[in-house]
Amino acid sequence: MITHELVFGLYIFSLATFVGYQVISRVPPLLHTPLMSGTNAISGISLVGSMVAAGLEHNQTSTLLGFVAVTAASINVVGGFMITDRMLRMFKRRGPEKEAGK
Repeated sequence: MITHELVFGLYIFSLATFVGYQVISRVPPLLHTPLMSGTNAISGISLVGSMVAAGLEHNQTSTLLGFVAVTAASINVVGGFMITDRMLRMFKRRGPEKEAGK
């Protein structure tokens, strides 16, 4: 049975998906690295929240879902920092000894 809340939730989800895609697709390449660092900070907040959810021990299902959330958030944070580091290395200036092949 489809309820009013479900339809409203799906509407908000689809609208957020559309707006998010439009915002991200119009970001110039020069701003990708600072924005990536900002999203890593947000992912860190979600990691803390998922650890709280996993540690509350309401029942076995909530603990299991909290563990899955901690794992996914950890992968997101580590991967985000790896990608940010790689992008920042692209902007480093090469010294004269590196350009000469030493």
